[in-house]
Amino acid sequence: MTRLAVIDHGAGNLVSIQRALEVVGGEPRIAEGPADLAGADAVVLPGVGATGAAMARLDEQGLVEPLQEWDGPLLGICVGMQLLFDSSDEDGGACLGVVPGSVQAISGRPLPHMGWNEVWTSDDPLFDGVASGSLFTFVHSFAAVPDNPSIVTATSDHGGRFVAAVRDRNYLGLQFHPERSGASGLRVLENFVGDVRRAA
Repeated sequence: MTRLAVIDHGAGNLVSIQRALEVVGGEPRIAEGPADLAGADAVVLPGVGATGAAMARLDEQGLVEPLQEWDGPLLGICVGMQLLFDSSDEDGGACLGVVPGSVQAISGRPLPHMGWNEVWTSDDPLFDGVASGSLFTFVHSFAAVPDNPSIVTATSDHGGRFVAAVRDRNYLGLQFHPERSGASGLRVLENFVGDVRRAA
């Protein structure tokens, strides 16, 4: 089995992501501290809510430095994706800083941007078997703006294009919620678990 450490930073929909990862062949385990990362093949950083609160919880758990030093696959989902970057305008604070760039408010209205929306994908392996323009579920008001545009693997639109997915070395980010996005979302998670399995 593919062992996945799912970070509990107090704002993740853990039941949904655990169940989805199990369905696609992963072995998710909740991680609440550095010791819980031992033996994991990959880390999943899910989340809803605000980056500032999530970073404060990670700091309390002693997980900031271990996540910054993690060199295996790491998948950030929604707020978890935003945490990968240097800083967020949402709270004006620092994030993990493992991917260069910032998190900024999206331009569309109303906010938060909630519900199903088209995602235009690249040929990144994470989207194998998923047609560009497929629908995924979003709940957010902010999105990442990477320093390096070449790491963007998918975009969506809400009053203007925004970054919906990135890949930078072993760091992958999804602004949408694959665990709430039906068959297309499960396929993305299946591709992730398959990549982790092959790498392990």
